[in-house]
Amino acid sequence: MIEAMHLVALALYLVAATLLGVSLARNETRLTGIATAVAGVGVLGHVLGLVAFWTGWRELPLVGLGPSLSVLALLVGLGSLGVATLGKTGPLGLILVPVAALLVGAAATVGVHPSGEVLAFQGPWFVLHVVLAFVGYAGLTVAFACGVMYLVQFRELKNKNFGAIFRFFPPLDTLDRLGKWALIVGLPFLTLALAVGWAWSERFGRPMEPGNPKVVWGVLSWLLFVAALLARAGGGRRAHRAALASVVVFAIVVVTYVVLRVGEPRAGGFL
Repeated sequence: MIEAMHLVALALYLVAATLLGVSLARNETRLTGIATAVAGVGVLGHVLGLVAFWTGWRELPLVGLGPSLSVLALLVGLGSLGVATLGKTGPLGLILVPVAALLVGAAATVGVHPSGEVLAFQGPWFVLHVVLAFVGYAGLTVAFACGVMYLVQFRELKNKNFGAIFRFFPPLDTLDRLGKWALIVGLPFLTLALAVGWAWSERFGRPMEPGNPKVVWGVLSWLLFVAALLARAGGGRRAHRAALASVVVFAIVVVTYVVLRVGEPRAGGFL
């Protein structure tokens, strides 16, 4: 049931992404709504898969690489559905839905099953810490999608190309505002996640080691979040600079995760 529902979610995410691609190519805005509906069904299947994990294994899908990737994918999928309700931002699914599909595919590949690890940091503190962090990273993913679309459309406008991209993508101002708010919402969640982890370690006498991969990735992610927001300060081509910063920051966070994961293959939780 768990594996089957994840495969169903993956298939529906891929169908939704394909419909969005066709919508862009053919300038068929009607397909955007259909793609959103398909992605919504995929999210429902995804939820059922995670509920099956919870009821079957009697634990939340927050420990182990597969379950953690699946939960993050679900939040990205929900983020895609969320932005689709804001008006002309549905086409952001062209980036967000494939990201969700990639994460679900990775989760299904490594296996969505309990890790069997006994963690010192667990219970409500652990759940709060992980959920807060995942919401923060989902916000960064939305900012990344906005940044990519902003840069692509900016280039098209600069070259005076008013074709399918110009008609399909949200306006530059909309992408800039949404990218800004995605970071503004995501940063507090990531900050709280780090604070909860630190508070737990201090409360129960388990100080965090500076070289711990989880600590390194968390702190670096937080600093990069702040850098992406600071890139929005000042005048000039502020919006363009901010979009580029969101894309670069997202790329660094992902690459850092991969490097740390390879270096620490038995790390628990998401990392």
